[in-house]
Amino acid sequence: MMKILIAIVVALWAGASPTLAEESVRVSDAWARASVLASRPVASYLTIESAVEDRLLGVTTPVAGHVMIHAVEKDGDVSRMKHIETLEVPTGERITLAPGGMHLMLMGLQDKLSEGTTFPMTLSFENAGEITVEVSVLGIAAEGPREVSE
Repeated sequence: MMKILIAIVVALWAGASPTLAEESVRVSDAWARASVLASRPVASYLTIESAVEDRLLGVTTPVAGHVMIHAVEKDGDVSRMKHIETLEVPTGERITLAPGGMHLMLMGLQDKLSEGTTFPMTLSFENAGEITVEVSVLGIAAEGPREVSE
């Protein structure tokens, strides 16, 4: 009987663990294009999926002084970047940041980004906390991470 009680307490404690909250958000396919100059901002892209509703509050990386979340608004044939403070992550939906659409703008680069390298990027979520991913630097004209395996 005591073993069953201990098992129940451990299961309840694990259910409230922040580690499990972090596992509810999955970040994949993180990549950025190589840069020609360190003085020019670079866009980074990735995919976010969450088992529970969450919000991306901010992003940091040691390779840039500042990272902004940008949405793209279209007005006819003209597209404009719009800074957004937070990104809603609905339950069960896949949010893909991709060229021509939403992206993370890395500004104040410490050095140019070279093709074939990687760098860490930390995403801060309201519920899941901080999740750090490795970002692959692809070629200047890359359209996505799938090109690496082709």
